[in-house]
Amino acid sequence: MARSAEKAMAILSRWTTMMNNEDKPKHPARRPFLATECSDLREAEKWRHTIIRETAKKVSQIQNAGMGEFRLRDLNDEINKLIREKRHWEDRILELGGPHYAKVGPKMIDHEGKEIPGNRGYKYFGAAKDLPGVRELFEHEPPKRPRKTRGELQYNVDADYYGYRDEDDGLLVKLEADIEKRAVSEAVTEWQKNNENGQLDTGESIEDDIYTALTRTSQPDDTGEGTSSTSDAPMGEAPFVAHVPVPSQQDIEKMLVRRKKQELLERYASEVLRAQSQEAKALLGE
Repeated sequence: MARSAEKAMAILSRWTTMMNNEDKPKHPARRPFLATECSDLREAEKWRHTIIRETAKKVSQIQNAGMGEFRLRDLNDEINKLIREKRHWEDRILELGGPHYAKVGPKMIDHEGKEIPGNRGYKYFGAAKDLPGVRELFEHEPPKRPRKTRGELQYNVDADYYGYRDEDDGLLVKLEADIEKRAVSEAVTEWQKNNENGQLDTGESIEDDIYTALTRTSQPDDTGEGTSSTSDAPMGEAPFVAHVPVPSQQDIEKMLVRRKKQELLERYASEVLRAQSQEAKALLGE
């Protein structure tokens, strides 16, 4: 008897549930795999909110660092996948005439993640940011100091840079004088020591005048050929023969003075003065 009553109550319960569900709109139990498969704006917004709730739940779970490295990595991948799926649904909502959530919607969940530059939008959340190999990716090197331009380098260049005022403090001159005295004293001591030991070369080195060593300039004879003159050479040695005119030291000095005068005249004298100078030279036979 009790068994029949239980069956009747179960049948009544199923019938009551069926009657209550007839007035409710039927929704698919599972979210479509592709957002383009949904053609209803209200359905698309509902799935978007569902994805946001799932993402928020997983973001709160990933804060626990004791879950283990592999579980944290898997959970971080799932969060990134949900974020990409949310963007697809937002694009579909925009196509169906809904609001542009990419501009006006909240982005608190996205901002909780930290993105590595150049990683195509992949983000790390919670304890996943402290995983081995991930922490090093977020450590940036200190920015390099910009190189100074040539103008900036020359801005602080003054007389001190070239050492023109090093002696103004009165210390450098004193130090140099002390070092000079010490060097002179050491040199004198070394000379006296070598002199006592007989290691000095007392012979005087006589530098011969190069002009006296050369022969006199050969003068042309009546035949138009120059007579070569020889230097006074010791017996048994071949005398030096000069086949070209060799100017003396006085000739070189006169030539240098004459060239200097010519340069000064060309630089400072006018055309009239130069003409007069040429006339005077012609009259004097120079």
